[in-house]
Parts: sequence; structure tokens; C-alpha cells
Amino acid sequence: MLHLIMWSWKPSELFAIFAFATCGGYSGGLRLSVDCANKSESDLNIDIAFAYPFRLHQVNFDAPTCEGKRRETLSLIGDFSSSAEFFVTIAVFAFLYSLAATVVYIFFQNKYRENNRGPLIDFIVTVVFSFLWLVSSSAWAKGLSDVKIATDPDEVLLLMSACKQQSNKCLPVRSPVMSSLNTSVVFGFLNFILWAGNIWFVFKETGWHSSGQRHAADTMEKQSSGYNQSGYNQDSYGPSGGYNQPGSYGQVGDYSQPQSYGQSGPTSFANQI
Repeated sequence: MLHLIMWSWKPSELFAIFAFATCGGYSGGLRLSVDCANKSESDLNIDIAFAYPFRLHQVNFDAPTCEGKRRETLSLIGDFSSSAEFFVTIAVFAFLYSLAATVVYIFFQNKYRENNRGPLIDFIVTVVFSFLWLVSSSAWAKGLSDVKIATDPDEVLLLMSACKQQSNKCLPVRSPVMSSLNTSVVFGFLNFILWAGNIWFVFKETGWHSSGQRHAADTMEKQSSGYNQSGYNQDSYGPSGGYNQPGSYGQVGDYSQPQSYGQSGPTSFANQI
């Protein structure tokens, strides 16, 4: 069973690396075009770059106002660093714990099994990480949805004053690529499934599973022994019992003997005559 747990940590290490690498290493951007009525004031390549941890309110960019040479400084909307950093933090710590657990399983098996303390700690940590993976992945999935909305080129164009004038043409040139961020969410939920599946294997290492089975077996043995006691097996209704004894009902009593009904009555009557 310990070998199964050891090999199950291998994918968890790999999935954890993919999770924090695809999210924590992300950098992307979008490009917009503002074509003013006065062509000399136009800017057809407005590049906006953003990256992890997605503090978009700190991402500034310049845009033309189509009112002379004056330009305005704008920023994206939203701060989604909390969910992103939480997700990456859980991924990093999960990777470190998986690595440490693998080392313990290989080189310190005796210490791991001593006093059942190692399996107990491993079980608790596995349950906690399973819960944290579920929470962090769900939070990051919601955060990523908000990041996509905040970095949508059509939404960013609405922030520009020049795009509010019908004489100017504002168009998105390039949208940000979010494929790696989508992958990070997938790996987050895969990590949750993997860690939740490991709970059963670690639980069996704690000894609680085997002790529960022994307790159930002992209970069944006690019940079966109670039903097999001599009080239930005695044939109290057999030949030695009172119901099968040839008692008074089978004896020839007074009612079957030819008594005075056939002698004294007729003799005395004849003498009187």
C-alpha cells in the first residue's frame, strides 16, 4: 500500500508544477487601434501588457483623445491578485509537500510507521490540501473569468474618450491569449481529484481501516457465539422432557376396570325376589 501512495505522489508533483507554472508565469497583452478623424492624431498600435499577479488597476497605457496632440493616461480595471496568488501558493506548497513525502516514503519508512504518527500526519495534511485545492481552484476560476472581462478589447475601448465620438473609429487589433490560464484551472481541479483520491490510501495506512474491520469481525464472532450456546441447543422437547413421558394419560385407570357395575347390582336384586 505504501508503494501505491508513493507512486500516486508522482503525478501530484507534476500537476502542481503545471498549475503554478501556467498561472504564475503568465504574461500577455492586447492591442487596440484608434483612428481619429484627423489622421495625424491617430494611434493604430496601442499595446497594453499585463501579467501575473493580475493587478490590472496598476496597468497604465496612453491613448489619443483625437483633440489635438493631447493624450490621456488610462488603466485597466480590477485587482485579481488575491485569487491568483492564493492558487499559486497552494500549488507551490503542494509540490514541496509531495516531494518531501516521496523522500520520507523511500528513505524513512521505519520512522514513518513508528507509533502510527507518520500516517496520521500524512492523512490530515492530505485532507487539508484536498480542501485547499478545491477552494483555490474555484476562486481562481472565478478570478480568471473576471480577468477575461477586464482585458476584453471591446471593454477597454469603452474607457477611451476618443471612442465615444462617432467620428473616430476604434477597433481591437489583438486579443490576449488565455490558453495557459485555462490550463492552470484544469490542472487545479485535477490536483483536487488526485489529492482527494489519495485520502483513501493514506487512511488505510493509519490503521484505522484495519482496526475497524477487526472490531466488526469481533462483533460478529460474539453474536454468533451467543446464538450457539447450549441453552439454544438443548432438546428440551425430546424424550427426556415432560411432554414425551408416558404419564397418567396412558395408564389404565379406574375407568377401564370392570368394577361393581357388573356384580353387586344384579345379585342383590335377585335375592330380594
